[in-house]
This record gives sequence, C-alpha cells and structure tokens, in this order.
Amino acid sequence: MTVLDGNAMAGVLIGFLGWDPTMAALRCSGCRTVGALAGTRVHASPMGFVARCPHCDDVLVTVVDAPGGPWVGIPGARVTLDAD
Repeated sequence: MTVLDGNAMAGVLIGFLGWDPTMAALRCSGCRTVGALAGTRVHASPMGFVARCPHCDDVLVTVVDAPGGPWVGIPGARVTLDAD
C-alpha cells in the first residue's frame, strides 16, 4: 500500500463530484481538527483510497473502485464552513 497526500484523490473525486474538493475544509469527527482534504494521509491500493486524519489517524474519506463507478464514503469527516 502506498501512502500519499490528499491530492492523490483529486482526479477520482472531481469525476464523482464535478468539482475539486482537495481544498475543502473537513472537520475530523475523532479529534475535531479542521484541515483541507489535501493535507490528509491517503493510503492507496488497487481497490481505492482511504484518507486518514493526519492528527489522530481516523478514517475521513474512502473511495472504492467498483465496476459501476467509484463508491465514495465520508464516515469520519464533517464539511465545515469555518475553522471554529
């Protein structure tokens, strides 16, 4: 498994969402730290990606490469509009 930064997810997420979310502010539901998706640690494998919080290692975003298209999950992140 390869470890990259959150920018590695840009291509698949742009294709799925229609916009680049790498600078979106996410709040980790584990440690409540706010940071950009680009700053996460991404574990990449042939099956997809897992983005983890760089502070507490909780899973924030998952992308599974499925035959019908990607499955995206955001189990441990909350999109935030401010840094409070």
